Amino acid sequence: MIVAEQKSLPDLKRMMKGKKKVLAVGCGTCVSVCFAGGQKETRGLAKALQTAAAVDGDELVVEEKTVQRQCVQEFIEPLADDLGEYDAVLSLGCGVGVQTMAERYPTTRVLPGLDTNFMGQPTEPGVWEERCVGCGNCVLEYTGGLCPITRCPKQLMNGPCGGAEDGMCEVDTSVPCIWTKIWNNSENLNLMDMLMEVQPPKDWSTSRGGGMRRTVVRDDLHQPFAIGKATTAEVEAAKAAEGSADDGVAATVAADPDASAREDAFLKDLGLA
Repeated sequence: MIVAEQKSLPDLKRMMKGKKKVLAVGCGTCVSVCFAGGQKETRGLAKALQTAAAVDGDELVVEEKTVQRQCVQEFIEPLADDLGEYDAVLSLGCGVGVQTMAERYPTTRVLPGLDTNFMGQPTEPGVWEERCVGCGNCVLEYTGGLCPITRCPKQLMNGPCGGAEDGMCEVDTSVPCIWTKIWNNSENLNLMDMLMEVQPPKDWSTSRGGGMRRTVVRDDLHQPFAIGKATTAEVEAAKAAEGSADDGVAATVAADPDASAREDAFLKDLGLA
């Protein structure tokens, strides 16, 4: 899951300067689990910002709402009717949620309330550790499901460096050497012969270094968003009905009434709804 943490109060107060009325929008998925931007955290931050403004002699109203997922346009659509009332939106979603809000509502100032840190897992109560950098070229097949790209500071591909001691990393001696863990469990997984093969240099062309990445998950679902747009089939049908290809029907065709239901079903299949 995506792990984030709230920005400091001084940073948030700076963002609020000159604002009279702000909507704080929480997110009910990843950042809720890591106690950064769920409904409870959003409500608490709204009160803290109002209190801080009052102490400074400023007038600030911070109202709050929480949506299920800020990173999906359909889930933030219900906010549309109310945004005109606010000077800005304070998003307590991850960086993807902030950008989804900003692109969906380009005339509304959307401010980030969180710092997005990494993709990780809880290792003990209240502690999350990074587990994936999203390199786009997964090597977990060769390493027994443990990632040396994320968990080795040197991102070594062919075993540990010479500095590991007693199974601990030389860069951070409080962290186990991931290559020691990989090797110690390799016999259980029948991976010892595979680990003895020298792996070529990692292909980083699929990582963040190549610019913004984009993936089409399924071709049959690759279509315009249901929000205010029509499918290609609808546009063609409307043009045929009017008998003209140049009458601008594409701009006025109603949104696909079933598109939202299809996307919801797809998200449920993925376990995201």
